[in-house]
Amino acid sequence: MLEEIRRRAHEFDVLHFHIDLLHFPLIRDFADRTVTTLHGRLDLPDLKPFYEAFFDIPLVSISNDQRRPMPPVNWSGTVYHGLPADLLPFTAKPKGSYLAFLGRISPEKRPDRAIEIAARASMPLKIAAKIDNADKAYWETVIEPMVKSHPNVEFIGEINEHQKAAFLGNAGALLFPIDWPEPFGLVMIEAMACGTPVIAFRCGSVPEVIDNGVSGILIDSVTEAAENVARALQLDRWKVRATFEKRFTAERMAQDYLDIYRQLPGTRTKAAQLRRANGRALDLQIVA
Repeated sequence: MLEEIRRRAHEFDVLHFHIDLLHFPLIRDFADRTVTTLHGRLDLPDLKPFYEAFFDIPLVSISNDQRRPMPPVNWSGTVYHGLPADLLPFTAKPKGSYLAFLGRISPEKRPDRAIEIAARASMPLKIAAKIDNADKAYWETVIEPMVKSHPNVEFIGEINEHQKAAFLGNAGALLFPIDWPEPFGLVMIEAMACGTPVIAFRCGSVPEVIDNGVSGILIDSVTEAAENVARALQLDRWKVRATFEKRFTAERMAQDYLDIYRQLPGTRTKAAQLRRANGRALDLQIVA
């Protein structure tokens, strides 16, 4: 795939990559009309010397917090993720009276915290999560025993996109008790799209995504989370949805990227006009 892109690079106005750093050695000659969105954590020790060697490659972060561990590099901007406005329907009056946990069963996601928060708040908790092979031991030794010992906790397992709308929409609040520098946290805006407020640990990108007191509650401990469950349940779900529509739609995300494309020094802004003049209808060619 990368060789095909290198060979055909002259055909495109902008090339947008989402494969971390694999392509960097191949794009030196046309890097000024490329942009690379980094989706993962950037605090791993092997990454710093690599990015120092390719400090000129235009990069996009998915949160400002994601940038913190990086050496000086060529940031073109931060673009928060977005979802189609009609992907997850708004639920004004949830049918359930439960707290929700959605994601993976892994130590950094801290489902153990979610169980403890729900227990202290005397609320039912539904956990919809997949268990990767790497996390089976964590599930079997830590989380599964906790689920079995807490009658208020229901483990549903992995759910599909259709089930996600009902699961999030009918929850009183989503628990996001992470314990790692989360680069973004897509599940937070999925909940917001449904009108469901988020109770989230102030970690990684969380303070950038959640408007405290509007779309959710930011907390720093299990005790603080449990004490704020009642407050979260009283948040205006219409305002939660309105925050999503203002900040996290796919349309907003696309516009942010178009602004970045136009600012790249090597973007061929006249190429689209020439193609139209030659009878070609394409306005902008992008390989993602």
